[in-house]
Amino acid sequence: MTGRPMLALVAHDAKKDAMVDFALRNHDKLKPYGLVATGTTGQRISERCPTLDITPLKSGPLGGDQQIGAMIAEGALNGLIFFIDPLSPMPHDVDVKALMRLAVVYDLPMALNLTTAEILLRSARLRGLESTSTIPEISVSKL
Repeated sequence: MTGRPMLALVAHDAKKDAMVDFALRNHDKLKPYGLVATGTTGQRISERCPTLDITPLKSGPLGGDQQIGAMIAEGALNGLIFFIDPLSPMPHDVDVKALMRLAVVYDLPMALNLTTAEILLRSARLRGLESTSTIPEISVSKL
């Protein structure tokens, strides 16, 4: 992996074509990132966008989701784009929920559909230009 901002790309089976199309359309915007992607998603993006710097991980159900979760916990990612399929049952649904929970816990920018992914790519925070801010605690006495 590189010293560049890092972005994880994940897509459920029914959304892999959408992720590949997203990568093709946003090739120039993705080029500055070090990318990690789970199994088949990463393979398919690499085939269509061979000049992108993609580090392949295991397939989601075989541990790829946990690999990305570990990267989130270590602070190694700047963002997560996860095209989910809410209409199909997922045998590894617990892994998917854990990954999304980690993104929320660590305040990692996360996009779960095409529209938010497009917005996320325009984010200064995702590009590593804006540091992560902590949410100030509010004293109960001030309420």
